[in-house]
Amino acid sequence: MTAADIARLAAVGRAAVSNWRRRHDDFPQPVGGTAVSPTFSLAEVEAWLRGQGKLADSPVRERVWQTLRGAAYGDVELADVLAFAGAFLLYLRADRDHWRELSAAPDEKIAEALPGAVRAHTALMPDVRPADPVPLIRALSQLVDELGVAETFEFLRTRYLEHHSRRVYLTPDPVVRLMLDLGGPARTVLDPACGTGAYLGMANDLFKDVEKLLGQEIDDTTARMSAIQLALRGAPAEIHSGDSLIADAFAGRTVDLVVTNPPFNDRGWGYEQLTGDPRWEYGLPPRMESELAWLQHGLAHARPGGVVVMLMPPAVANRRSGRRVRAELLRRGALRAIIGLPPGAVPNMAVALTVWVLRRPSPGDQPPDDVLMVDTSADPTSFEKVALNAWRNYLKGKDDGTDSSVVVRIIDLLDDEVDLTPARYLPQRSAPTSEGSFTVARELLSAKTEELQRTATELSFLTQSKARDDVSMTTIGELAKAGVLDVLRGPAKVKTGEGNVPVLTFEDLAEHRDPRATAAETPDDLRLHTGDVVVSLAARYPAVRVVSEDGAILGPGLAVVRVDPSRSDPDFVAGWLLLGAQGARLRSATSSARFDVRRCRLPRLPLDGQAELGRAFRKLSTLQTTLRETYEAGTNALRLGLEELATGTLRPSDRTE
Repeated sequence: MTAADIARLAAVGRAAVSNWRRRHDDFPQPVGGTAVSPTFSLAEVEAWLRGQGKLADSPVRERVWQTLRGAAYGDVELADVLAFAGAFLLYLRADRDHWRELSAAPDEKIAEALPGAVRAHTALMPDVRPADPVPLIRALSQLVDELGVAETFEFLRTRYLEHHSRRVYLTPDPVVRLMLDLGGPARTVLDPACGTGAYLGMANDLFKDVEKLLGQEIDDTTARMSAIQLALRGAPAEIHSGDSLIADAFAGRTVDLVVTNPPFNDRGWGYEQLTGDPRWEYGLPPRMESELAWLQHGLAHARPGGVVVMLMPPAVANRRSGRRVRAELLRRGALRAIIGLPPGAVPNMAVALTVWVLRRPSPGDQPPDDVLMVDTSADPTSFEKVALNAWRNYLKGKDDGTDSSVVVRIIDLLDDEVDLTPARYLPQRSAPTSEGSFTVARELLSAKTEELQRTATELSFLTQSKARDDVSMTTIGELAKAGVLDVLRGPAKVKTGEGNVPVLTFEDLAEHRDPRATAAETPDDLRLHTGDVVVSLAARYPAVRVVSEDGAILGPGLAVVRVDPSRSDPDFVAGWLLLGAQGARLRSATSSARFDVRRCRLPRLPLDGQAELGRAFRKLSTLQTTLRETYEAGTNALRLGLEELATGTLRPSDRTE
């Protein structure tokens, strides 16, 4: 294992590992690698970390990952080994009893019988496999006992994606969720460029009564991994490898929703081969406009009345070469909305992307005479809510009452340019509705600034001291096994919009607000109690809260650590969970990475020691809240100041500063 692997195992940075090597004479010596990038024995490192009380990760997990990496040798790529591991897990999920019987046999018999046993349950077994698969599958079966089948593959898949983050393009979860909300609900979904399966996996979690999830991915290995991941979660998925434009795996099949993030600026999309393709109902896509080919591919697979939601670069809205196709999409009523995302909403993109929403007209439909234009660039922290509210109000024939969206008549778009850039049609911000609003905002900012100063001053009780290394550490998982606390998760889906029971969602937790959604009560609900510690499971978005009121339902993507107040202090547990969640964010390279609550480390302290630290954590949490409120007050004062200066309702005084 490398220094990076050791850092992950101990939940520290690589600098800490380098420091240990310098300071501790008994630190394990390298067993391979180079002077610049040495490798170490997992067993020796594990023993040393355990002796030092620094072992944060599950040794079984790291052993499985290292075994999997070690099985990649010669012509066997790491991706092939991962696919083999996934196929074995599918067999294990389907016939655990057969594996229990087979695992008692000698290794030679297992190696001989395993391929046939796996193929009896899945067609996803790769042709290229490890030369000696038995050590890997024995390690995998151990990890399954700890995590479960689906979570074992998700752990390995996340590690793989982290190691290949420069080669694997991932769409962030908030963008995926927004696009599915715009197009759903749906029972049948197609992603023709499904990649790692983000859209299909979330569709399976988000939509009720999903009947079929179809996906195609040009890379065979990625397609196989996505198929395995979805199969392990029981999703009704059908995944094929291949180029969707040139070799459509689902020709003639239609679905309720087509949603994807297709490849951009693809010069080799098949213009010559596909010139007469029947999918080009709205015009032959120009050679340099592969995105318009993807849009029409989606419409060809949407049933009458079905929806297409695609992520597009902004240039698609105004390139001169594509104006004829854009005009035809407008004239025939297929294009319904274009939504501009804020810069950075999709990382590693030099431009702010847009979401196109299209609908395949049904026979006899009256073509619409307008299109919704939305620009969320002014709302980078809540762009999903802004876009979704505008879309839902548009469908109801209502104005959302903001300056972020506008309904444009199609006839006004059909000029020589057919420019569909949303910002071009949005009005300037209206003048403030009442004089003196800047003054009120300034006074609020002043009050919040004073509150922030008081909060910061109250932290003076925290004093610097020498770090202690005599406190033994434990984990949430170990405390759960000992009965000190419980780790609970609610149902994967909560149908909101019905009933009157409040639902605490991931968004509520992340934005530090009270529950806004409601749902009807069901037997599967997990009701929150005062003192419960709620934590986000998304590694990219660390958030923790101690519940102060009974009654709300726990939403998806969240977990609860329920403590016994006579044995654990909730604020103490919350502080260490937040620390662990922030560490998970730093270690995560994928938007789908999960924070494993059970692995979170915390010190073994008596209840009075926990309470003392808990009070300190609570003070820091108050600081976080005050900082956020001060920032919001400052942003509002800045906006109103600019607006009122522009409209003349605010002007500089004659007083000389």
